[in-house]
Amino acid sequence: MPSQEEIDQRRAEQALQDSLAAEQAQQQAEFEGERDTTQSDREFRSGDDGALIDRSSEAERELSESVRNLGVFSANSAEDTVKTVIETPLYNIELSNLGAGPVKYTLNDYKTWDQEQVQMIRDTTRSSYSLGFLSNQNYNIETNNLLFEPLQEPGVISLSGTDSTQVSYAYSVDDSSEIIFTYTFHADHYSYTMNVEFVNMEQHISGAIVDLGWMSGLRLTERDRTLDVASTAAYVFAGGELEKLQLDEEGEAEQQVNGTIGWVSTRTKFFGQYIMPLTNSTGALLLGEVDGVLGEPGTEHTYRAAVQSNIAQSDELSFEMFLGPLDYYELRDYDEHAYDVVEIGYALIRWFADPLVRYLVIPFFTFGSMFVSNYGVLIILFGVIVKLILFPLTQKSFKSMAAMKDLQPQMKEIQEKYKDDPQKQQKETIALYKRAKVNPLGGCLPMFLQFPILITLFFFFQNAMIIRQKSFLWANDLSAPDYILDLPFTIPLLGDQLAGFVLFMSAAMFLQTKVSGGMSGGAAPSGGPNMKAFQYIIPFVLLFVFNNFAAGLSLYYLVYNVLSVAQQWVINKQSAGSTNADEADIKTSNNKKGRKKKK
Repeated sequence: MPSQEEIDQRRAEQALQDSLAAEQAQQQAEFEGERDTTQSDREFRSGDDGALIDRSSEAERELSESVRNLGVFSANSAEDTVKTVIETPLYNIELSNLGAGPVKYTLNDYKTWDQEQVQMIRDTTRSSYSLGFLSNQNYNIETNNLLFEPLQEPGVISLSGTDSTQVSYAYSVDDSSEIIFTYTFHADHYSYTMNVEFVNMEQHISGAIVDLGWMSGLRLTERDRTLDVASTAAYVFAGGELEKLQLDEEGEAEQQVNGTIGWVSTRTKFFGQYIMPLTNSTGALLLGEVDGVLGEPGTEHTYRAAVQSNIAQSDELSFEMFLGPLDYYELRDYDEHAYDVVEIGYALIRWFADPLVRYLVIPFFTFGSMFVSNYGVLIILFGVIVKLILFPLTQKSFKSMAAMKDLQPQMKEIQEKYKDDPQKQQKETIALYKRAKVNPLGGCLPMFLQFPILITLFFFFQNAMIIRQKSFLWANDLSAPDYILDLPFTIPLLGDQLAGFVLFMSAAMFLQTKVSGGMSGGAAPSGGPNMKAFQYIIPFVLLFVFNNFAAGLSLYYLVYNVLSVAQQWVINKQSAGSTNADEADIKTSNNKKGRKKKK
């Protein structure tokens, strides 16, 4: 047992510790109270010059990082981070002098799935653009870590009509050397220019290669994060070819392209950013990172893209930027190949799919929307028009299938008669085709010729910005699945919900198979019954395939299949009438021959 003296000493030490802890807690509480009071007034306080000065703790951390030891680039050209906001009818862009570039970009005409305004740039307080180079002191410099001096009065600038404005920032290395960024924004389109001027910087930059890149991830906007992520990627257009970087597993990857660059881009499903060098370019770098398990909702997908240039050729570089929706006409005005990042078909049929979408499909919906406001109705009209255009092919295909169906009894007789002689069986079958003037491939070839159109439309309706958030009947967004039924369990590949138009589309396909007699109908050759059963399984399989696709796609195929059922039913009726007439003619002819014999 401790003595009374030891007990008293321990009590005194504990009392001293409690006193110090209480004093420290009080000081911390006072500090927190002052900070909360400052931040509760406003995240940004107004400075003496009217500028918006960022006092948030995150900005302070960013600023402390920017002043770490970078040699002659350690000093800042300004004391505080200030914001300049450009307001236009199309977008609002917020720029910071920390990196001298955009930190927020809000689209006024577009909303996320939960009806928030689309803010494209993933949360950041430093510029999404960064100029990178190696200093003569062997430091890797990224300008989004440097605090620039605004060359105009910070604040809010409103544009309208055809107005434009310039915003400039400068970073001074010494009294005679500086880097100047100048942006030119326009009120009537999403593209803007960026000029980078190097004033006496040769002594501070090692070599002559610099790169300007987009460093921030783009925010996802759609309800189905998996489908949105599936379109997220980085691109470079060079030498007339488009190259894509997209990771299919967790980790990082990069892709280097040398030579003159047309542009680089990163995108989500419906929105993207582009950097197009207007002066010289020597290469491009694409970077991708997947942080987390692929397919998990919380996994971050970040893509960056940079253009490399040689400042030995010129001390001023110019770029044209685009930040906005992947709308065909907006991108066409920016660059004729910018829309190539949108998937509209396999590379093998791109030569066909590209003009079909650009010059027929998109103009139809654009022009049609001037007279019909509902895009669901437009999709129905479009399905009818496509069916009429393909009518000659489908008519020939369906007629050939009906003719093959009529020959099935005779083909079965040949198979039974020559079941031990395959060569004779084949010879007699071909002779039967010739007598009946039927081409066994007549039903396949017309269907095959339709595939490029159907595949193109398959991709178009899944990625069409033009039908995004357009409603029809129960579907709130034709670019997303139209779930109408929640399941109490999850089915692999299908999920735990069923889409409405997909159910009707599958039913229409099953009915079409039924009307056509399972492709061939009647008795089938060896192996035929299994093939016929397979045709009835296809609609069920497509229910799984299409369930999580865009409602506009399912609606289009629903219309197309319903019209196909009607067309097949009419052909079957005509074929049945023709067969009955032939049988009547044969019966009449036989009766006449019988009467002649009696005479």
